[in-house]
Amino acid sequence: MEIFLKAKSEEGLSPEEIKGALLASLEGKNLKNVLIVPPDFTRFHSNAGYISNVYYHALTEMGCNVDILPALGTHVPVTKEEAAIMFGDIPYDRFIPHNWRKDVVKIGEVPAEYLEEITEGLWHDSVSVEINRLVMDEKYDLIISPGQVVPHEVIGMANHSKNLFVGVGGSDMINSSHMVGAVYGMERMMGRDHTPVRKVFDYGMEHFLKDRPIIFALTVCTAPGGKIRTHGLFISEKRSALEKAIELAQEKNIDFVETGIKKCVVYLTPDEFKSTWLGNKSIYRTRMAIADGGELIVLAPGVERFGEDLIVDKLIRKYGYRGRINTLQQFEKSENQDLRDNMGAAAHLIHGSSDGRFSITYAVKNISKEEIEGVGFIAADYDEMVKRYDPEKLSYGYNTLPDGEEVYFIPNPALGLWINKEKF
Repeated sequence: MEIFLKAKSEEGLSPEEIKGALLASLEGKNLKNVLIVPPDFTRFHSNAGYISNVYYHALTEMGCNVDILPALGTHVPVTKEEAAIMFGDIPYDRFIPHNWRKDVVKIGEVPAEYLEEITEGLWHDSVSVEINRLVMDEKYDLIISPGQVVPHEVIGMANHSKNLFVGVGGSDMINSSHMVGAVYGMERMMGRDHTPVRKVFDYGMEHFLKDRPIIFALTVCTAPGGKIRTHGLFISEKRSALEKAIELAQEKNIDFVETGIKKCVVYLTPDEFKSTWLGNKSIYRTRMAIADGGELIVLAPGVERFGEDLIVDKLIRKYGYRGRINTLQQFEKSENQDLRDNMGAAAHLIHGSSDGRFSITYAVKNISKEEIEGVGFIAADYDEMVKRYDPEKLSYGYNTLPDGEEVYFIPNPALGLWINKEKF
């Protein structure tokens, strides 16, 4: 079964077109129990909330029991308020929070020799493949994994098997995959298919999940002005859905600039970005476009912590965003077992630094200047910065301020990837 839809205009697919495709994907199926694994609220603009809602109601009308297992990864659980905003009227008691440390079972292992091969000898350890035990529960006749394919700093292009092996995966896969990506180099991967991390997940699908009844419903979206536009919907149990979505996402979600950006201003919506763990997408997605010696200003009114959980928050405060070499040196020290036990956090610290190539200023309301500077960023007062760089007045792309200063403004970095055409 393959259902591939592309929008005929920039307005995107209509809700009716999307619903029709989703219902068609259920035709002929005799189902009793279904597990839907959508992204969490941090991927609000994926349109996976609407897709999950359509599936939920269609399936319950067929007499199915439907459980919702948001792909949290290491994020905090979806709140009742967030669930209502993103997923509509699905009852909140149908949502099951994923605990990446406790709720998983090991289903296999990606061998060390394969990791060495795909990383060009940069990684030498095997990776345990762990996944939420519900995915392996044979009572489920169908597992539906909706989500957005978009450039991603760890894997190259997000979603498909990543939604399972990271979204509802376990600590070793999450930590190791992030570290493999960091060691290999994010700028070698972002916006591309067949990266080392993607190959790890492909291996897991082919060897350990091939007998599970999983279908993917993958979107390609943009959100100008905050309004979701779904440019494509690709439904299949095969990898072909990912490949078709990647082709469209590379067209819709990668913006090339003619030359390096000297000053980039990024706005993080407060309901979506509450930590630098998430907010650093402003760094990941713009780093390939910012000029050497340039400046990145992150307007982050909702950021109130560093990590998504207390352990990672503590590690970020301790080690800071101080560059790839420094982090790897700290990681190698035997006395830093806390960092060695949390490779995903170490990888995040590498990703969140510009390695001194450009400056990073975080303008926040809810974290002190001392704390921001303590993790290696420049601190600025949010209310003061928005007087000059008002997200309500800036337009996407290049803006010239009254005094002649030129800035490049991005209202939501999670929806794209920006690249300097001169260096790509």
